[in-house]
Amino acid sequence: MKYLTFAFAIAGLFCTMPGMAGQPDQEKTLKRPRLVIGIVVDQMRYDYLYRYYDKYSAGGFKRILGEGFNCRNHHYHYALTVTAAGHASVYTGSAPSVHGIVGNDWYDAHTGKKTYCVGDSSVETVGSSNPVAGKMSPKNLLVNTITDQLRLATNFRSKVIGIALKDRGAILPAGHTASGAYWFDSKTGNWITSSFYIRELPGWVREYNARKRASQLMTEGWATLLPVGEYAESTPDDQPYEAKMGPARKSVFPYALAGTAGDAFGVLSSTPHGNTLTKEMAFEALENEKLGTGDFTDFLAVSFSSPDYVGHGFGPNSVEAEDIYLRLDRDIAEMLSKLDDKLGKGNYLFFLTADHGIMDVADFWKEHKLPAGRIDYVQMNATVKAALKARFGEGDFIAASENFQLYLNHRLLAERGIATEAVFQTIRQALGRFEGVADIVNLPELYKSGLNEYQTTLFKNNYNRKRSGDIQIVVEPGWMAGPIAANHGSPYNNDTHIPLLFYGWGIKPGETFRRTSVADTSPTLAALLSILEPNGNMGNPIEELIDKGR
Repeated sequence: MKYLTFAFAIAGLFCTMPGMAGQPDQEKTLKRPRLVIGIVVDQMRYDYLYRYYDKYSAGGFKRILGEGFNCRNHHYHYALTVTAAGHASVYTGSAPSVHGIVGNDWYDAHTGKKTYCVGDSSVETVGSSNPVAGKMSPKNLLVNTITDQLRLATNFRSKVIGIALKDRGAILPAGHTASGAYWFDSKTGNWITSSFYIRELPGWVREYNARKRASQLMTEGWATLLPVGEYAESTPDDQPYEAKMGPARKSVFPYALAGTAGDAFGVLSSTPHGNTLTKEMAFEALENEKLGTGDFTDFLAVSFSSPDYVGHGFGPNSVEAEDIYLRLDRDIAEMLSKLDDKLGKGNYLFFLTADHGIMDVADFWKEHKLPAGRIDYVQMNATVKAALKARFGEGDFIAASENFQLYLNHRLLAERGIATEAVFQTIRQALGRFEGVADIVNLPELYKSGLNEYQTTLFKNNYNRKRSGDIQIVVEPGWMAGPIAANHGSPYNNDTHIPLLFYGWGIKPGETFRRTSVADTSPTLAALLSILEPNGNMGNPIEELIDKGR
C-alpha cells in the first residue's frame, strides 16, 4: 500500500504539470479551421506572381504574398508535367509511379485501348443530354487524397466539393469519397456530374444552370481589362503563332464570341469567362452546401482551367495570358473577400498552387536567338517505323504512343522471338541524332540510362509498371511537338517550378527559398489539420509555414 500511494502521488503530479493534461491545451491542439479552400491554377508558372505584380490588386495575389507564406522554390518531383498527374500529386502527396495517374491518357496493354485518366464506363452522366461528358470518376486513382483523409478523420461528417471546368480538375482533388464534384459541359453550357456521386443534380446546381450564364457571357466577348498599350510585360498583340479565337480572323483584341460554330460553349474555356463560371459555381457551393458552417472542417477544391487553354493557344508571353492573370487576381480577391464575410478572416485555410508550368513559345525564343524548336512528331514516328521494318520486317511493333512514350507490342515481339532490348537499341540508334531529342530511355531498365541523377529521379517517379510505356523519348530543353503555340510536359524548370502559397488559419507569414516538392502539399495540410496523410504520400510537412503557437 505504501508503494501504491507513492505511485498515485507521482501520477497526480504529472497530470497537473502544464501542457500535460489540461483540457484547454488539448482543445487548442485539436482545433481545425472551419473550411479549407484549395486552388489549383491550371498552367501557372511561378514567375507570374512577380511578372505582373505591379498590376495586381491589393486584395488578390498581393494580399496572400504579404500576409501568407510563399514557397519560392517549389517544384514537381516527376518528369511528365501534365494536368491530371499534377492535380493527383498535389492532393495525394504522391507521384505517378504510385498514384497511377501517369498522364491525361495512357495505353492499357490488357485492353489494347487508350485510357482517359478519369474515364469510367460504369457510371452515367448526370445533368446533361451529352452521354459521354459525365462518364467519369476517380476509380483510376490508386491511392487516396488529403480530402479523403479529412472525410475519414471526421467519420464522413466533413463535406468535400470539387469544382473545375475540366472533369479531371474537379474529380481528382475531390477524391474517392467526395460529397460532390462538378465540371462544365461545353456542348450544353451546363455544370454536370456523374452517377458515381449522385443520381440527380442538386437543386442549387440546376438553378444555376437555369440562369444560362454561359450564354450571357458569350454575348459579352473578351476585351482587355486595361488598355492594350499598358500590357508592357507581353509581346505585341497578334503574333503569327497565336490561335484564332472563335470567329476572329486575327488574334487581336477585342474578341467577339457570339455565333461561334461547333462546340457551342467550348470557346469560353479559353477566356476569363471560364474563370468567372468557376468562381460563381464555387460561391454557389459555399452558400448552398453551407460549407464551413458546421461542426466539422469542410473542404472546397477549385481548379481554374482557363489559363491552361489560353497558355496553349497564345503562349505565356501574350497579351491574352497577361490579361487572364490580371483578371484571375481580381477573382482571387473576390473569393477572399467572400470568405472573410462568410466565415470571418482567420477562420479558413487557403492555399494556391498549380498543376504544371509552361515553356515559352519556341518561335519566340528562336526570334531572340535562344535554343528552342519544334519536333516533327510525324517524321519521328515514320523514322521509328522505318528502322523497325528494316531490321525486323513488316509488323506493328509499336502498339501506341502517349506522353512521348512508346508502348511496344509485346505479343507480336514474343511471337517473332524479338527481344525488347533489340527493339530499344534500334529505336535509340534511329532517333539518336533526331533534332530536339536529348535521349532515348528504356523505362523498365531506367537505372541503366545515361541520364544524370536529377533527371533519373524525375523519370523514376513518373514510371508506373502497369501504365507507363516501354521507351521514353526525352526532349531537349526548349523543344516541343504539336501545332499549338506553347506546351508543357517536360522535366525542365519552366514546367516544374510553380507557386505554392498558404494563407489564413494556422499559417505563419513568411517565405522560404528551400526547395520544396509538390509532394509536400498534402502532408502539410495533414499536419495543419492533425489528420493522417494520404496512404501514398511521399512528401514532408513544410514546417516553416505552420504557426505552432496556434
